[in-house]
Amino acid sequence: MKEQETSVKILFRFFSAILNDRTVENLWATTINAEEGLYKLDNIPFYASVSCGDIVLAEFDETENKLTYRETIIHSGNSTIQVILKDKSYVVNDVREFFTSLCCESEKFNDDYFVIEILAAADYTPIREKLMELEENNIITYAEPNLSKNHWY
Repeated sequence: MKEQETSVKILFRFFSAILNDRTVENLWATTINAEEGLYKLDNIPFYASVSCGDIVLAEFDETENKLTYRETIIHSGNSTIQVILKDKSYVVNDVREFFTSLCCESEKFNDDYFVIEILAAADYTPIREKLMELEENNIITYAEPNLSKNHWY
């Protein structure tokens, strides 16, 4: 009989360059092996330097009273890109549509900020070209906090 998948939340505590402060983020994950503390991330992180699909080690932390990230065990090959909308004449969802048309999922944090998931098999070149074009036109600024080896340039 197949073991039933279990979704859990994992606490990430880290320094965010985008926020310029220590912060926390909770990410959903599927339990791979609870005894070994292995979990597969299920959503795109807004700030943590990991990617959806990564296998991480997490342990219950008595101080936090939560399941807490310790390290990334296996990188998924996916990348996470952080995007800040600078030009307020644009609507964030319209900018996100540029990347949806390039087969990228994204998650909106607010009207000025969203993150993009680049799948491991995707060609990053046209996506990066669009990011650079939008940045050169002062529409956005972006960061690549977790760029997979598959997408290095």
